[in-house]
Amino acid sequence: MDVLYHEHGYGGGTFAALNGKIYGNGTETLVLAHGYGTDQSVWHYLVPYLACCFKVVVFDLVFSANVSPDLYNPKKYSSFNGYASDLVNLLDELNVNKTIFVGHSMSAMIGCIASIKRPELFKHLILLGGSPRYL
Repeated sequence: MDVLYHEHGYGGGTFAALNGKIYGNGTETLVLAHGYGTDQSVWHYLVPYLACCFKVVVFDLVFSANVSPDLYNPKKYSSFNGYASDLVNLLDELNVNKTIFVGHSMSAMIGCIASIKRPELFKHLILLGGSPRYL
């Protein structure tokens, strides 16, 4: 499947730093956020089917192998607030509102926090295996 936009298409910022990619050209934006210990490739079987109907956004969390380790700041990412800020910044860069957010594992909680900070960015939250606490 061809990438509609990727990090070079948006010229930098959070989208590029987090290895962001967009597939499809639907009118609604679907954001897929992976869980701990994985990266955006976890969605690769679903993206072709979803891209038929949605503009699908995938990205990597800052701890992923596809993201520069220089971007990781232990203080910023000591709580989910840092990750939620990254998500909000990414959506702002893409100039999207009312997204359908699918978050797996820790990204479920990241999506919840981001939706409290900026509710206009989210239309629906789909939370897969989220937990309010991790060790």
